[in-house]
Amino acid sequence: MVLSLSIPALLFPAISLTMLAYNARYLAIAALIRQLHQKYQETESKSIGLQVQQLRKRLSIIKNMQATAIFSFLLAVITMFLIYVELGFWANLVFVVSLLVLMVSLVLSFIEVQLSTKALSIQLKHIEK
Repeated sequence: MVLSLSIPALLFPAISLTMLAYNARYLAIAALIRQLHQKYQETESKSIGLQVQQLRKRLSIIKNMQATAIFSFLLAVITMFLIYVELGFWANLVFVVSLLVLMVSLVLSFIEVQLSTKALSIQLKHIEK
């Protein structure tokens, strides 16, 4: 397959939208952490401490999601440069790595969504009791 400039360019909107979604998740988690911090200072509840541990784990995953998405974006740009300077073999290799890194980012996103859903499920169980 011949790699043209338009193929890696197709990743730009996908990666950009993915990074926007990741950033929204990060901002939501950050706001929740601030709220929990304030509640913890008022009550020193152990359950809030457990929630904070889960949020720390999710925050770490989101950081890695963002980092891998940015790296994938960078590799797509490098691919376009390599195509421009007519280094086809290297362009193909870097593009494959870019796709693999993007897949890692999406898998991390899947894991984070699962953790988020689990946390919400636990909250709903407490409300139902």
